[in-house]
Amino acid sequence: MLWLMRFSGFFSAAMLLILLSPSLQSFHPAEAIRSSHLDAVLRLPLQTSPLSFRRAAPFRNADKCASNRTSIPENTSVCDPSLVHVAITLDVEYLRGSIAAVHSILQHSQCPENIFFHFLVSETSLQSLVKSTFPQLNFKVYYFDPEIVRNLISTSVRQALEQPLNYARNYLADLLESCVGRVIYLDSDLVVVDDIAKLWSTSLGSRTIGAPEYCHANFTKYFTAGFWSDARFAGAFMGRRPCYFNTGVMVIDLVRWRKHGYSRRIEKWMEIQKSDRIYELGSLPPFLLVFAGHVCPIEHRWNQHGLGGDNVKGSCRDLHAGPVSLLHWSGSGKPWLRLDSRRPCPLDALWAPYDLYGHSQ
Repeated sequence: MLWLMRFSGFFSAAMLLILLSPSLQSFHPAEAIRSSHLDAVLRLPLQTSPLSFRRAAPFRNADKCASNRTSIPENTSVCDPSLVHVAITLDVEYLRGSIAAVHSILQHSQCPENIFFHFLVSETSLQSLVKSTFPQLNFKVYYFDPEIVRNLISTSVRQALEQPLNYARNYLADLLESCVGRVIYLDSDLVVVDDIAKLWSTSLGSRTIGAPEYCHANFTKYFTAGFWSDARFAGAFMGRRPCYFNTGVMVIDLVRWRKHGYSRRIEKWMEIQKSDRIYELGSLPPFLLVFAGHVCPIEHRWNQHGLGGDNVKGSCRDLHAGPVSLLHWSGSGKPWLRLDSRRPCPLDALWAPYDLYGHSQ
């Protein structure tokens, strides 16, 4: 009976993939250290990564793309106005997820050569691995010094949320070149199953960030009782209707961010957290304090989040109702770990096709 239940789960996931496939197959296959200061760091001896990945197959361009070139010129400028900019962190623990995320984006983009990846790292041994896995990839590596935030980070409900690299998104406006006026930030535990250019073209209006909002969520639970009982803190939301949004998928107007100094605003709330303990989560609450109620709402299809379950081991989630353009395994359960343990959730089968982990075949 157990094998039948497992087969039924995988069959359901496979059927969901088939249902998604029509939209997927319509395409051909502030103090932060700037990347310009990386040269000396990247010349250090590369350490051997504990992971190895198969080389991704090249993806053909659609006829409408600006170019039919089969490789990316080395002199491609990050300032090229035709580029779609995507920022993702790279670290050893989540590297398998990051590689799968990049793979999924390339597979479903009509013009993969127009995507420029900005990889944020705290160690310098991953650049050659990315290059060998994606020989045609248009990318740049940016070193984020953990010391910038180490003294600002407070303990959280999960130790993984305390890693300094989780806070690199706060400094994208400083890390990336000033000519980059917009970027899509993505977490490492997701796959994109639609053309990311659609998300890129989203109008933010007068807002600095855009993200799917969830206004029916209990917003109060993201902060402590002490926060809500203190008018100095709770008053931060006066005059706005704050809604929960997940910071793992955001479109960011870097020009507005730089103009209004949002990195420092986030840091100020992290400093208050150190002294007054106003929340229990990691990097999310400071973003909510600064931006909730001032977010440009994006379609929910661009962040089907929560697929990693919660802190209950083995917890599985279903998709929310509606169309799907991005699957996000936020939560404690990661698909690669559950697949390796042979105890996956049904939806983990939708992540597996983008996994490039393993020796070359």
